[in-house]
Amino acid sequence: MTQVDVLLGLQWGDEGKGKIVDVLSPQYDLIARFQGGPNAGHTLEFDGKKFVLNTIPSGIFNEKTMNLIGNGVVIDPIILKRELDNLKAAGHDPVGEGKLVLARKAHLILPTHQLLDAANEQKMGAGKIGSTLKGIGPTYMDKTGRNGLRVGDTTLADFKARYDKLVQKHKEILSHYEFEYDLTEKEEKFFEAIEFIKTIPHVDSEHFVNSYLKEGKKVLAEGAQGTLLDVDFGSYPFVTSSNTTTAGACTGLGIAPNKIGQVYGIFKAYCTRVGGGPFPTELFDETGETLRKVGHEFGATTGRARRCGWIDLPALKYAIMLNGVTELIMMKADVLDGFDTIYACTHYEYEGETIDYMPYDIISVQPKPVFKAIKGWKTDLTQINKVDQIPAALNDYIAFLEKELEVPVKFLSVGPDRTQTLQLS
Repeated sequence: MTQVDVLLGLQWGDEGKGKIVDVLSPQYDLIARFQGGPNAGHTLEFDGKKFVLNTIPSGIFNEKTMNLIGNGVVIDPIILKRELDNLKAAGHDPVGEGKLVLARKAHLILPTHQLLDAANEQKMGAGKIGSTLKGIGPTYMDKTGRNGLRVGDTTLADFKARYDKLVQKHKEILSHYEFEYDLTEKEEKFFEAIEFIKTIPHVDSEHFVNSYLKEGKKVLAEGAQGTLLDVDFGSYPFVTSSNTTTAGACTGLGIAPNKIGQVYGIFKAYCTRVGGGPFPTELFDETGETLRKVGHEFGATTGRARRCGWIDLPALKYAIMLNGVTELIMMKADVLDGFDTIYACTHYEYEGETIDYMPYDIISVQPKPVFKAIKGWKTDLTQINKVDQIPAALNDYIAFLEKELEVPVKFLSVGPDRTQTLQLS
């Protein structure tokens, strides 16, 4: 029996997971998304075209790979339908080609979940989390509160009655907010999308994935968001509502811990964050703005400008430990091409001590980063396509990271296109 490899982000999301899943997908028989919702934005570029996937696994463009949206994912039928319609218009039809299946146990995002999300953020004002307003949090709340609706429910005779019951509960909650809304148009689109997702095969993801393993086929579990947004181990409460770590692949697909194989951890050569919450290495100066502009650091789903800063090694060590990372993948090294000197945070100054780990209270007592200066490479990395073309200064940076993080860097991304990916070992 084979094992499931896992690919996930080690920072606050937006690390470039979609591109690497796309690059690796020819090696796998199944790509399985295991958590999160359409707040994810996985950007893929190839053949002069750019695609942004919100819910669909990033192996969808490989003709021989099956793709599963697992039970740990929350699905907005409207967004999923729009995503698939856009792909079809671009010449890719995963449903018609039989390359996409949905887990019956995946929960559905209702229009009223989005209303609850928006109403709550509005009420919190300056203290808001920075939600993408996609209804993710309220959907996971209904899931854990045992009120939610699932993909498998859409085929039941009383689905509409179940829907009405949950919506009535949501309306009662909304009555306590000063929040105006009109559900008519959204509900029409929702039920139209429900009929559409009935045409996509529904599977029991736990049996589906394990059958692949039993047959000796290769499976890659694809995560969304990033480790530092994990609901248990992230910078709570400024986190997402699911488990973004390797452990989430087990619960989000129905696989046992001893079925986990390689764990690919993806990180940027610097660091970004969207929304509120702590960010020890954030830059508020011209350098931060340069990183944002050169790196095109704007949300693939929301368009929001990302906060930018230098790489944070204590946070990376923490994420590597939590996930059991076996191989690292460094993204966006090319964004640092123009710097004479780059910096890496190696420690924090925290409550009179110098520490190299993420403390519990990183919000009210903000740690001060301790930086190490590193010589830049001043080379246009987007033009290189062989490992022996990597400049010496970049090799030194990679060697420094491997020593600090105690995990090898296997892939290096030097541009947005799938071809701009170098395998180092």
